Amino acid sequence: MRGAAVAAFVTALMLMEGAGSAAVAAPASGRPEAATAAGETRTAPVEERPCPVTVPAGTTCGYLLVPERRDVPNSRTIKVGYAVHRAGGEAPGQATGQAGPQDADPVVYMSGGPGSASLQLTGLLTQMLPGRDVVVLEQRGGRYSEPRLSCPEIVEGIVDTLRTPGPTANETAAVVRRAGACQSRLESEHVDLRGYRTAEIAADVVDLRAALGYRRWYLFGVSYSTRPMLRAAALDPQGSRGIVLDSLLPPRARWYDESPGSLMATMAKLGLTSRFDTMVAALNAHPAAYETRDPLTRKRLTVWLNGDDVATILGEALHETDVIPVMPALVDGLAAGRTELLQPLVDQAGDGLTSHEWGLYYAVQCQDETPGNSFPGSAHPRLFTGVVDAAVCGAWGLPASRTEPDALTPDPAVTAVGADATIAGRSAVRDTNARGTGTRGTTTEASATGSAAARTAAPAGSGTTGATATRNTAAGGRAAGRTTAGNAAAGNTAIRNAPAGGTATRDTATRDTAAGSATSEGRAAAASGVPILALGGRYDPTTPPEAAREAVSAVPGARFVEFAGVGHAVFLSSECGRRTIAAFLADPASATRPCDPGAAPYAMVRPGDLLLTSSVYRMLRSPVPLVIPAAFLLVAAVQLLMGLVSLLRRRGGGLSALAGLAGVVLGALSALSLSAVADPVVLAIGVPPALAWFGLLAVVCTVLSVIEAFRLTAGAARIVPALTGMAFVAWLYGWLLA
Repeated sequence: MRGAAVAAFVTALMLMEGAGSAAVAAPASGRPEAATAAGETRTAPVEERPCPVTVPAGTTCGYLLVPERRDVPNSRTIKVGYAVHRAGGEAPGQATGQAGPQDADPVVYMSGGPGSASLQLTGLLTQMLPGRDVVVLEQRGGRYSEPRLSCPEIVEGIVDTLRTPGPTANETAAVVRRAGACQSRLESEHVDLRGYRTAEIAADVVDLRAALGYRRWYLFGVSYSTRPMLRAAALDPQGSRGIVLDSLLPPRARWYDESPGSLMATMAKLGLTSRFDTMVAALNAHPAAYETRDPLTRKRLTVWLNGDDVATILGEALHETDVIPVMPALVDGLAAGRTELLQPLVDQAGDGLTSHEWGLYYAVQCQDETPGNSFPGSAHPRLFTGVVDAAVCGAWGLPASRTEPDALTPDPAVTAVGADATIAGRSAVRDTNARGTGTRGTTTEASATGSAAARTAAPAGSGTTGATATRNTAAGGRAAGRTTAGNAAAGNTAIRNAPAGGTATRDTATRDTAAGSATSEGRAAAASGVPILALGGRYDPTTPPEAAREAVSAVPGARFVEFAGVGHAVFLSSECGRRTIAAFLADPASATRPCDPGAAPYAMVRPGDLLLTSSVYRMLRSPVPLVIPAAFLLVAAVQLLMGLVSLLRRRGGGLSALAGLAGVVLGALSALSLSAVADPVVLAIGVPPALAWFGLLAVVCTVLSVIEAFRLTAGAARIVPALTGMAFVAWLYGWLLA
């Protein structure tokens, strides 16, 4: 679906306001800082709650109670969701200062997006990192935090734009109108959108460490969340044992401006530059129609996609390791006019629209990401994300965030950015001819660089995202149904707080001042010695491995590993990636690799390796077409059995036995051929060419059955194998392989 539709985002629920408040004094600098990072003894309160998702035994869940804006005195209190899995199964020991096993520092993880949920990955993370405490932190405003900044209005707007192949400017206007409705609703619920940005999210990480009583821990971010994790390490160097950066989004990257080039570079790696350009041009001239389901109502609808839209969807699909191998054959087929091959990704894109909290996404992007980009209208392909996000941010009018130091850039050039930096409506108008949606992805190939250690790459969606573990919601935009089932501990002790004020307005707020920057830079400099492991996927167009490698290459104690055959969010799709992370956490100083990152999970499927067809995918959506092959195989088996019985009784039956044998052998060979396909996603766009040759056995079976049926002594029942054989041959060559 049109660009933004491909992101792997989390569906919206009713927004819930955080009850109560706890006043936390704002730092003198006017910038959000965690209390512990400022050297204060005060810690943010927490309250337990039942876990909202399935989690392993030994896991407890709760809320971190923090100010919505740390730079505003008496800002209202919000609740940030978290889960703690204790390696020994004990309850969290924040009251006693207990910090878990002595030989294994804990890990805190956050998904990307911005706006992707995290808690559903608790099970996967505990399996991946046994023997140490695992803390999973939601983003403020996320699915399992309060308030939840969901925006179903934006999903409705995107769906409306997909119904006709109309002008992009009109489509953008529809999304912007719906985004404005979402902003107005959130403001009426007293949400101050200026409190939802990377600096505040990073401060939540630091506050949670103090609240849980951990002396230090490892920071683990993927895609967008690599930014708050790097910032948290700069705020809290003494509490940071090391940093894992999966699918790194470099702090100074101009993501929107760089996305089209990153996608083209990835296509070049796959050897698809020419065919990709042909595909985009052809579909821009003649958009294709697809029937799919409305992600909100689940009703059937027809959408129209042009070349830039399809480019956006393919860029998003490159996040998935099992889709990467089919990309050469898929692009070649689309360039040849086989537009029906895109149907599986169109359906997945629709579901992706509900995998993100759009209110949180735009609050972060409009303050932290869009101000540094120019959104050139000449970009190729013209991805929808940049156009729409610039337009939405221009309408929302949030002030640009200041440049903050982090563990990779301890002394950034701090430039004053005032009202001019807020993305203006004219920026969006200038680019409203662009369509398509960018999203972050990740890939792999073995290589290490840097002063001494390692690094990672992350997921995402939206131009940023996150992961799918049924993969829909998690890191970087995909959600993980990979959690281990277990008992959730329900807490009944809550910290009650008096209500406090603080409402959001649309006025452009005063920017954070530079006061106190020396202190922050000092912390960042101290954090530069923290071991860093960065991971990247070779075919990730969202967070390209080249940018990640460059970002960490000059940082002492940082090392980068690229994984072959992988896209976005390495740890979600690569067993070697998970083992590499676990080895780093066990011994950050060791350069020993537990596996070969240069070994791709799947072999590439090149044009000619498949008979291109969408029939298998259509059968998965509706199994009715399976009736014909099922009937053919059943009749063939009966033929074989009855023919053998007749032969044993010396009553003839030779033709019947041969016909049945041909049909049964056809079924066996076809099953073996299909089961030999290592990557099941391949079957969504094609089948092994051998099936066409195996089909000759069906012709033999049918001919023998016809001869048997028209013998003078044949009974009327003999016509059944002949009819089913003819129906199967027509089905095979006229539908399945057509």
